[in-house]
Amino acid sequence: MDMQTAEQRIDELKRLLTQYGYEYYVLDKPSVPDAEYDRLMQELLALEEQFPHLKTADSPSQRIGGAALELFEKVEHRTPMLSLANAFNEQDLRDFDRRIRKAVGDDFSYVCELKIDGLAVSLRYEDGLFVQGATRGDGIIGEDITSNLKTIKSIPLRLSEEVSIEVRGEAFMPKLSFVALNERRKERGEEQFANPRNAAAGSLRQLDPKIAASRKLDVFLYGIGNPEAVGVVSHSEGLDYLDRLGFKTNHERRKCATIEEVMEFIKEKTEQRHQLAYDIDGIVIKVDSLHQQAILGTTVKSPRWAIAYKFPAEEVVTTLLNIELSVGRTGVITPTAVLEPVRVAGTTVQRASLHNEDLIREKDIKIGDKVVIKKAGDIIPEVVNVLVDQRTGMEVDFYMPTHCPECESELVRLEGEVALRCINPKCPAQIREGLIHFVSRDAMNIEGLGEKVISQLFAENLITDVADIYKLTREQLLALERMGEKSVSKLLAAIEASKSNSLEKLLFGLGIRHVGAKAAKTLAQEFGTMEKLAAASKEELIAINEIGNKMADSIVSFFEQEEARELIEELRNAGVNMEYKGPKPISASESDSIFAGKTIVLTGKLEHLTRNEAKEKIEALGGNVAGSVSKKTHLVIAGEDAGSKLTKAQELGIEVWDEERLLEELKK
Repeated sequence: MDMQTAEQRIDELKRLLTQYGYEYYVLDKPSVPDAEYDRLMQELLALEEQFPHLKTADSPSQRIGGAALELFEKVEHRTPMLSLANAFNEQDLRDFDRRIRKAVGDDFSYVCELKIDGLAVSLRYEDGLFVQGATRGDGIIGEDITSNLKTIKSIPLRLSEEVSIEVRGEAFMPKLSFVALNERRKERGEEQFANPRNAAAGSLRQLDPKIAASRKLDVFLYGIGNPEAVGVVSHSEGLDYLDRLGFKTNHERRKCATIEEVMEFIKEKTEQRHQLAYDIDGIVIKVDSLHQQAILGTTVKSPRWAIAYKFPAEEVVTTLLNIELSVGRTGVITPTAVLEPVRVAGTTVQRASLHNEDLIREKDIKIGDKVVIKKAGDIIPEVVNVLVDQRTGMEVDFYMPTHCPECESELVRLEGEVALRCINPKCPAQIREGLIHFVSRDAMNIEGLGEKVISQLFAENLITDVADIYKLTREQLLALERMGEKSVSKLLAAIEASKSNSLEKLLFGLGIRHVGAKAAKTLAQEFGTMEKLAAASKEELIAINEIGNKMADSIVSFFEQEEARELIEELRNAGVNMEYKGPKPISASESDSIFAGKTIVLTGKLEHLTRNEAKEKIEALGGNVAGSVSKKTHLVIAGEDAGSKLTKAQELGIEVWDEERLLEELKK
C-alpha cells in the first residue's frame, strides 16, 4: 500500500471507529457488532505500525474509552481504569506470553477469569461504608451512579472490615432478568434492548434509581484500585480479600502456570459459556504477582500484564426457507430471512433481518440457499454469507415487491435512501406501528396499552388512529380477551392521565418524520402551543438551534396535511393538552436573574431539590449548568459530600454557594 492510499484508509478508519465508539460508549446504542469494531481496530493498528508517522493523538487507537455523559456528576478515578488489549487467537496469546517471559523470566503464573459482558464500575468505600460508585467513562473521569448502584443487592453497603478502599467490577444483567425486561418493554410498546450489556448500561444511566432497582442487575468484583495499600501481594490474593470483605467475585477463575493451561481453561469455558446465567464475551488473563505487574507496567491505554481473549462469533450453517416482509411505522419495508431452525450461541434461531434489497443483492442471497448464520454481539442473528458451491439449481431469486404487502400501494425509494417505502398514510401496518409508538414511554406513556393490546384493538376495528384511543369505553375493553375489571380500570385511568401530558410528549407521539424526543421538546419550548407550531414557517423553524432543513421541511409538510390537522382537532376535542408545561429556557439578555449568562456547576447531594430539578430551575432563569469545573465556571453549588469539584473551585477562586443560598436566590 502506498503512502497516499494508507493515509486515506487511516482517515476513514479513524472516522468509523470514532463514530462506532461514540455510539457504543456514550449512547449505549452500538450500530455494529463487536467483531466488526475489533476488525477495524486491528486494521488501524497494523497500518499505524507500518506508517508510524501517520499515527496522531486523536486516533481511536490512543483512546482508553468513551467520554462521560453530562447527565451525572463527573468523578475522577483515584487510579485510572485502563482498558485491556485484545487477543483473538492462539498466536496472539503466545505472543503475549513471550513478552511476559522476556520481561520477568519464567517464574510467574497467570490468573484466568471470565470476561463478563456488562458495564465496568468503580466502588469507593470509606471506613467500610459505600460512599460512591462510578462508571469507567474515559478511564480517568467517570459518571457518579451511586444511587443506581445501591439498588444492586450484591453490592455491600457496609464491608466486614472498616477499610477505605476503591474496588473495580462489572455490573451486568443476568439472562433471565434480560428476557423479563424485554417482555415488559414489548408489552408496553417500547423499543427492546439488543443485548444484556446494553440493558445493564441503560439501567445504570437512569436518573430514577427505582427503574434500576426494577431491572434486577448483578455485579462481580474483579480488582482493587490500589491493592498494595491493603497489603495484598498478588491478584489472586486480592480476589480472596474481596471475598472476605463481603464482595461478590466470580469463582469461575483459575490460576495457571503456563500458557498451555490458559488455553485449556479458554477451551473449557468456551464450551460452557452458554450454560452460564450471564453473558461472557471472552477470558481475561493477568499476571498474578503485583510486583511483576509493576515491572511490566502499562501503555497509554492498557496494562502490559493483562490481555482479554475475545471469543470468535459462533457460525453455523442452515437453509434459508423464505423471505418475509414487514412494514414499519415510517413505511420502510424490511425483508426478514425465515430459516430452518438452528442452534446458535445457545438459542434456537429461526429468523434474521436482511435489512434491505441492496444487502440481499450484495450477498447474492436466494431462497433455498445454504447460508452461514451468526449472532452479532452474540444476540442478533444475521446472515454472514451464502455457500454458493452448495447450490443445487433449485434456489429462487428474490425480488422486492413493487407494491406494499399490507395495503398494495406502490412502493417508492426516496432520494438518498436504500430502503423501499410505502407512503400511503392509510396503510394498516403503518397505522398499527404508529399507534404502538404513540403510547410508548417516551411518547404518551399509556401503561397497559402494549403492542399486543394495540394489535387486538386494531384488529377489532376499535381504533384506527390515535384519537380513537380516547374514545374507548369500558364495555369495549371488557369484551376483549384477557381484559378484566381491574386491568380495564387501570388502562382507562392511564389513558385519562395521558391527556395532561406536556406538548413535547404529544409531538413525539405523533411520529412526525425526523422529529425525535429531544427535537420535540425543543419545539414545544420554543412555540409553547400546538397552534403556534402548526403555523410556523420553514424559516422560523430553521432559525431554532438544532432544527435543520430536513426536519423543518418534514414539520411543515406534516401540518399542511388536512388529515393531520383533523387528527389534532380530534385530540383537542378529546381533552388532550396542546401546550408546553415545562419551564421555558430564557436567554441571558431576557433575564435579570443572578444566574443569567453564568456557567454553573452542581456538586454533592442536595437535600431539597434533585440535581435535575435544580438544573431545570437554573436554566429557566438563563443560566447554563455544566458538568465540570474550569476557569470558565462562574459559580459552584455545593451540597453534602461535595468532592473534587468543590476542591477545584476553591483552588481556582470560584464563588461557592450552599443549597440554602441557592434556594434563596431561586425565590427572588
